[in-house]
Amino acid sequence: MLKNAPKFYEIAKRVVEITEDSIVVAHNAQFDFRILQTEFRRLGFPFERKTLCTVELSKKLIPDLPSYSLGKLVRSLGIPVTDRHRASGDALATVKLFKMLLSKDSEKTIIQDALNRKPKKQLEPKLIDIVSSLPYSTGVYYIHNEEGAIIYIGKSKNIRKRVNQHFTGTAPKAKKIQLQVASVTYEATGSELVALLKESEEIKRNKPLLNRALRKRRFTHALYSFVDSEGYINLKIDKADGRKKAIITFTNRQGSKDFLFNCVDKYNLCQKLTGIYKTKTSCFNYEVKKCNGACVSKETPESYNIRVSQLINKYSYSNKNMVIVDRGRDIDERSAILIKDGIFQGLGFYNLNYQINNIEILESIITPMENNRDNQHIIQTYLRRNKRLKVIPLDNIETV
Repeated sequence: MLKNAPKFYEIAKRVVEITEDSIVVAHNAQFDFRILQTEFRRLGFPFERKTLCTVELSKKLIPDLPSYSLGKLVRSLGIPVTDRHRASGDALATVKLFKMLLSKDSEKTIIQDALNRKPKKQLEPKLIDIVSSLPYSTGVYYIHNEEGAIIYIGKSKNIRKRVNQHFTGTAPKAKKIQLQVASVTYEATGSELVALLKESEEIKRNKPLLNRALRKRRFTHALYSFVDSEGYINLKIDKADGRKKAIITFTNRQGSKDFLFNCVDKYNLCQKLTGIYKTKTSCFNYEVKKCNGACVSKETPESYNIRVSQLINKYSYSNKNMVIVDRGRDIDERSAILIKDGIFQGLGFYNLNYQINNIEILESIITPMENNRDNQHIIQTYLRRNKRLKVIPLDNIETV
């Protein structure tokens, strides 16, 4: 049935048109509307509509029924249904049910109360003009006061939507922004990684008044390694310490533990030698035959350390020479983040018509940036979460 059906982006404009100034009615509206919003979010479009849920209305207007599923509900009310579990059949059944509910709501109070609106603050004309001038694209935005000074810097995958949230928010910071904002400028990046790096550096450089929280370190814990007296490489989660060489850093302890648990399974590591299972004998996985026995010297250090080294090499870019290639600001452009000898050098953009086929060309497009712990953490975290990201070793790029 779906083989020749159109893709969502092909009908999205029509969905916007037919729902304009309308109320979306659905059986379990929260679920259906969330699906619609998700699809529009993927297209970079903020889809907002009022909704009515016929499940909620039925429970209020026709209480004490054994079930409020669409099939059982319409059957108990004598509403004829054709093509059950098909889009047209279920939609027509919902229409008939809704008409019945409208007729039962004689005072019209329940219908009005059941309107599921997201509370929206009316924007001042000045703020409306500012929002309308912003793009739906990924990048960094700068909020200025009347003197032109930057009072807040942020990044978003949808600049217009994020700034609009600042302008309609009720939190103390949002209210301060609304009172002081005179204009908003932005820099499109295309890549979320580039936006994160630029946001971090710009906040440190400009120290905006309302960015106090983001001036602090982003990471609290890190993964470290050491070799024990038997020659095995051990892994350990500990509080982040800039004086120590970390494999990878994390924003909280729970995230670091989750990461290590996954690595134990993925690389067949010993729970004892990763600090997960505190014991003086064998680890739990060895007892259930999921560990090769490094915890009791059944597996040689040479054999075990190969797998630990694979993990370290994958998630640490220490001493590595590589280029991380990500999205650009336009369809024919890409961004490049340069790492040399494990040190973040900076970033730049290049047109696809001009391939970065030698190191001189690559370095000429790179804007130097500071190699601090925050930037290292940002890059490592992004690499960990975006496994399909293109990473090119510098060995593959020619030198002239």
